[in-house]
Amino acid sequence: MKIRFGRSILLAGAMLFLSVGSFAQVGVSVSVAPPPLPTYEQPICPGDGYIWTPGYWAWDGDYYWVPGTWVLAPEPGYLWTPGYWGWGGSGFFFNEGYWGLNVGFYGGINYGFGYFGHGYEGGRWENGHFFYNTAVNRVDGNSIRNVYNTRVNENNNRVSYNGGNGGINERATAQEEEAGRGKHVGPVSAQVQHAYSAHNNPQQKFSANHGAPPVTATGRPNTAVHPNELPPVQRSTPNTGNAKLDQKYQQQQEKVVAKQNQDRQKLQQKQDQEHQQLTKQKAAPERMQQVEQQHQQQTQQMHQVHTQQMQQVQQRQATAGGGSRGGRR
Repeated sequence: MKIRFGRSILLAGAMLFLSVGSFAQVGVSVSVAPPPLPTYEQPICPGDGYIWTPGYWAWDGDYYWVPGTWVLAPEPGYLWTPGYWGWGGSGFFFNEGYWGLNVGFYGGINYGFGYFGHGYEGGRWENGHFFYNTAVNRVDGNSIRNVYNTRVNENNNRVSYNGGNGGINERATAQEEEAGRGKHVGPVSAQVQHAYSAHNNPQQKFSANHGAPPVTATGRPNTAVHPNELPPVQRSTPNTGNAKLDQKYQQQQEKVVAKQNQDRQKLQQKQDQEHQQLTKQKAAPERMQQVEQQHQQQTQQMHQVHTQQMQQVQQRQATAGGGSRGGRR
């Protein structure tokens, strides 16, 4: 199955307010609409329990394409609500995607592969197992047996943003609003690293590829091997309406950030020392590859723990402050 979109847009006069490590989350204001979504094919599902997360245009002073990829759900029963760009009255803002028990509003955007504007037609959870709809997903039936085939009506509107001049004219349903208010978590560690990898690839930028990025989708997220390849530690700005409380929360968050940066430095030093020892020993390529795999496992385990720590801090602060602010609709 292919998604077909137009490929041209004039990029000019953009404004941004981008904090380090935000990678096109809520808070970025851009005066020019994102490009049309590129044409791409979905890679085959790598294994049971992976959920498709569609590609999207992110922003760092230029639009760049974050490839679609298969991601393991953070826990059984969770589904992905894609992020989307929406007009906020003075510019375009990105509403970050999230994992939850139900699919919320994603701007009415047709991302394809089950995400046709509202809800998700790509599969469903049953008794702790995810069943894939092979009518819209590429799945190897020889290795994954929990499948079904249900044809769906696809939305042919391929615009990549909601509202504004030429945008999708859709609003959230009551059920989608409820999903957004319900229990959910942000992108998992692998997704954050995947977006950072795209951010660091100049060829993924619109100014270089003119709407046809060289990497449109991957079978698995692009993740770091070493700590120095990880994205900056994610931060948020407390906004409870109480300046003293916000300052307290900011100090708490900074302590967590400082500790996580120390963890990264220690692990990087340890891995560098192991590299130096292997070089002196003139280790065989097989041994080098084995150590690199170990380093990647160490890095991923650390980043997963750090991601969960920061999410817990932010969730506690949001709860104490009367709830987190919702994305723009």
